[in-house]
Amino acid sequence: MPATIGWQVDEAARATAIASHDIESLRDAANLKSITDFAAALCEVPIALVSLVEERRQTFIARTGLDATDTPRETSFCAFAMREDDIMVVPDARVDPRFAENPLVTGDPHIRFYAGAPLVADDGVPLGSLCVIDTKPRADLTPLQRQGLTTLAEQVMARLRDSRDAAAWRDSENASHRALTESHNRFRVLADSMPQMVWSTLPDGYHDYYNARWYEFTGMAEGSTDGIEWNGMFHPDDQERAFELWRHSLATGEPYQIEYRLRRHDGDYRWTLGRALPLRNDAGEIVRWFGTCTDVHEAKEASEEREIIAQELSHRIKNIFAVISGLIGFAARANPGFRSISDDLRERVMALGRAHDFVRPHSVQSRPSAAQGSLHGLLGELFAAYQPADAPRIMVSGNDVAIDDRSATPLALLFHELATNATKYGALSKDGGTITLECTTSDGQVTLCWTETGGPTIGAAPAAAGFGSQLMEMSAVRQLGGKMERDWRPEGLRVTIRVPQRSFSRS
Repeated sequence: MPATIGWQVDEAARATAIASHDIESLRDAANLKSITDFAAALCEVPIALVSLVEERRQTFIARTGLDATDTPRETSFCAFAMREDDIMVVPDARVDPRFAENPLVTGDPHIRFYAGAPLVADDGVPLGSLCVIDTKPRADLTPLQRQGLTTLAEQVMARLRDSRDAAAWRDSENASHRALTESHNRFRVLADSMPQMVWSTLPDGYHDYYNARWYEFTGMAEGSTDGIEWNGMFHPDDQERAFELWRHSLATGEPYQIEYRLRRHDGDYRWTLGRALPLRNDAGEIVRWFGTCTDVHEAKEASEEREIIAQELSHRIKNIFAVISGLIGFAARANPGFRSISDDLRERVMALGRAHDFVRPHSVQSRPSAAQGSLHGLLGELFAAYQPADAPRIMVSGNDVAIDDRSATPLALLFHELATNATKYGALSKDGGTITLECTTSDGQVTLCWTETGGPTIGAAPAAAGFGSQLMEMSAVRQLGGKMERDWRPEGLRVTIRVPQRSFSRS
């Protein structure tokens, strides 16, 4: 009966180790064949093998003097040799209890003498052996033959390590390639399913990808708009502007955003919103740009129509202010005793007109120089009539606050009243008098501090609140939901107004 192997090893670990060496690429490799040829010649034997012992068989990945490429594991001499620390020598297999009944001894190739140098991986996992076989019994190998066989086994292990490392590199490359291909395919599916046109460029701005939506919209052949050919798809009046802004983004890394007219497949130009952002690596370098084109034609036309309607409505409202002012003037001429009141009323109506003009929709030509929707901008418009050209007497400082049409009216009435009273009775009624208005924001509240200096000395607060004071109270408290305090100091009036910031703007 064949000898059985009682020595236990972790077969799962051995199978993994052997598989990692890409055995098929090593089979009959010339560099391994040269080792078995030399081993056979050195040891003066007819057979030399590089044998890897697998779970059920031993595979000869290099052989000299033997036609067989493998044998069952239970007949393997190398399964014993691979667990030794040194060369295992069997002088005569016929008298060795382990192998006496082995078919390889009793039959072809009639093994008598066997010497095997173990092949062990770096982590101690036994793989097989480099062995030499003779059909005649021999006492042993010579010292030189032992040294040579050990050296040749080390060379076999070097080839196996090279094969393992190459296989690991190929697996890594293949895994990376598969992951990249998978990611690329997912991106294409995602990009093609989007309603926007999607594109990407190299770091220098060379366009090398467009999704299906781009080609559907433009009707261009695939690849025909690569490079800088995309700019030819824009309206001639938009091409230079779009290209200049794109060059700026490439130079600075700033996001790209622009509206332009893009030619559709039927020849019509459609307003399109173009956007792009850079993708950076860990070093902060731009490795690619990703962008989208969104058809905004209907939205832009609707916006332009709304702006025309809003401007027309605003123009008519402004005319109403003019009509009201005219009616007041007409009434004053018909009733001379009404003149002082009418002048004051006309000033208030004109202040409302200026406030409305500031917050109404504007075209590029009619837009105020100060930021629209800004408290500082509105105050600048209101105070312009009270400011000498050479030396301003009302100084606005501190935080700016966003406003809208809801807050503009009470603010205009409030500060028009303060400025008018200062002109009649306060700091602006005397040369050299000045007013500071400081705006501060904190915890969702806006504080406006109006301070007059350099005017007439104030004796005491008025005994009764007049119409103007009631108007200010109505504006600050009822309409803006704030609080107002007046301090009648000898050096000038100080008014402190505290209003919730949400009252200034809906946004």
